[in-house]
Formats: sequence, C-alpha cells, structure tokens
Amino acid sequence: MAPPQNEPRYNERIRARDVRVIGPDGAQFGIKPLPEALSLARELDLDLVEVAPTATPPVCRIMDYGKFRYEESQRLREARKKASHVTVKEVKFRPKIGKGDFDTKVRHVQEFLEDGHKVKVTLQFRGREMAHPELGSRILDGVLEQVGSIAKVETQARLEGRNMTLVLIPDKKPATKKTSKSVGPASTTDTASETVTETVTESAPQPTE
Repeated sequence: MAPPQNEPRYNERIRARDVRVIGPDGAQFGIKPLPEALSLARELDLDLVEVAPTATPPVCRIMDYGKFRYEESQRLREARKKASHVTVKEVKFRPKIGKGDFDTKVRHVQEFLEDGHKVKVTLQFRGREMAHPELGSRILDGVLEQVGSIAKVETQARLEGRNMTLVLIPDKKPATKKTSKSVGPASTTDTASETVTETVTESAPQPTE
C-alpha cells in the first residue's frame, strides 16, 4: 500500500533498488542495495525513511519514523499558525468631521486594537479638500493621541490618491480601555456617517510607494 500523499516512503514501501544511506547520527553509509539498507535499520531497531526521493540514487535516512512524523506534524502546525489570516479593520474619516462622529470612530479604532486587530485609518478627501492635506494630518494626529497608549504605528500617514492612510497595530504591552476625548477636529455641519470596513488577507499588507 502506498503511503499517504506528501508523506515519505519508508521501509518496504521504498521502491528503489539502491539507496544512499545516512545513519541516525548523520554518518554516511554510502550507496547500498535496498535489502542491505533495510537490514542496517532493523539492526538499530529503527526505520529506513526516503528523505530525497528525486536524488540518484534516492537518499534514505535511518530514523524513528513515528518520531519523525510527530515532529513534522508539530512543524506544520506551527507554520499554519504563522500563516493564519490577519484581519485588517478599516475606519474612515472625513476632514470636516463633527465631534460626535470623531469620538465614535475613535472608539471603534480602540476596540479593534484591543481585540488584537490591525487598523487602517483612512482620511477621505473630496474636491477642493485635496488642497488642504493639513486637515487630514490634524485628524490622524488626533486619532493617534487617543490610541497611542494601546497602539504602535506600522505605516506612517501618507497620501494615496484622494486618501490619506495610517496603519496601526496593537501594542503588546497590557493597556486598559479609556474613554476617547475629542481631539483635533472642530465641530462642523459636514459630519460624515460612520464607516467601518473589514478586510481579511493571508498576510500582513505591505506598504506600497
């Protein structure tokens, strides 16, 4: 019976007539006929495992196959953890945002960070607002002032088309929740409705120029 897919052949499942044998301590035994290589493994009460099937001849190592499989499963599990999905939350602001909307959005940023999410803070410009990027900087500075105790800046504020973006990641040190205070934006009649979006990526987003 063939071994499960992606698992190495071992012992009698090895098909090659001759194999290059490596001992359990890494010693080179040279090229041996398969029956002789199997006998060497049995004498040590171990298994013969094909570790390089595409080599000529295939390379086999004498080892404890059960232990090998366990260590491989642990390694793959750790690799899957590292490659797990990274959730990026996005909270959008407008340059002329009212005090109430600003405070609400900052609370969202805080909650996302406290839950361990990465947060992309986006300042959206419209029309002539593009002539006043300092308005966007003021908003982002206000956000940073409110969440600075629980966040670190991953990507500094920068203009991307009509948007100014800032990426924050949770600070690892423990922090207690705090009530946001209005900082930066003045109250105006042009209040933006709350906008919170979520993006799921396989890896952390990389900054682009």
